[in-house]
Amino acid sequence: MSEKLQKVLARAGHGSRREIEAMIAAGRVSIDGKLATLGDRVEANKSLRIRIDGHLVNVVESESEVCRVLAYYKPEGELCTRSDPDGRPTVFDRLPRLRGARWIAVGRLDVNTCGLLLFTTDGELANRLMHPSNEVEREYAVRVFGQIDDAKIRQLSRGVQLEDGPASFKTLKYTGGEGINQWYNVTLTEGRNREVRRMWEAVGVQVSRLLRVRYGDISLPKGLPRGGWIELDLKPVNYLREMVGLPAETESRVPVEKDRRRTKANQIRRAVKRHTSNGAGSSRAGHTRRPSTRRG
Repeated sequence: MSEKLQKVLARAGHGSRREIEAMIAAGRVSIDGKLATLGDRVEANKSLRIRIDGHLVNVVESESEVCRVLAYYKPEGELCTRSDPDGRPTVFDRLPRLRGARWIAVGRLDVNTCGLLLFTTDGELANRLMHPSNEVEREYAVRVFGQIDDAKIRQLSRGVQLEDGPASFKTLKYTGGEGINQWYNVTLTEGRNREVRRMWEAVGVQVSRLLRVRYGDISLPKGLPRGGWIELDLKPVNYLREMVGLPAETESRVPVEKDRRRTKANQIRRAVKRHTSNGAGSSRAGHTRRPSTRRG
């Protein structure tokens, strides 16, 4: 059965559907020697010749690859892009290298936002997790600066008008603070650009720190340093897949239980070393208290 080209390439781990559509539009993809166009359909088989930037892609072998997912603690100051012309750090800089596949970010966090960011090798999984129709819940810990009263809380819960349409928090819970610096935990089920910040700004309140602590039921792992990552084992991977209607995996690349603690400790030590050496983990960041991750 034929499928859209971008779906086949996304499932094979060559990018999200949106990224691949951009590649096709830019003339970077060919099928059997002919330039691909948006809307092309293909049937994955051994005789199919798909090239990206002139490099042959074997989608048949890629379809049998194990779906992998990373939980990454994004620091402030990193960009959610594969490369930056100005040489600024990106979220892909410290991820483990892959052969025959690549990491795809599940959504984005703006440069001044830190916290949980998921990566996967399965473009179809990334696409479905990001799609608004699946309403995957995101939770954030937010430190706000300004006067907050019951009327503003009601307004944020019922909905505020943004440039790209109305928006509201699914839950909003006060978690502490001093003076006019207050912490709240909020949840929502979409990922529009800077949505959490813009919602608070709509009621005259400034966000001074923003940390994503949960995506679906996947929480920011305790003890994971900024700039560190950990690979999820089979149970959370299949939770994500089944939540968006994909079949469960039967294999995992994560070490068996007896080796997992040692592997995790080594990953964290390497992440801390890299994070400290490149200057992304400042002493200020290293001593900032992580806010409450209680669910709203």
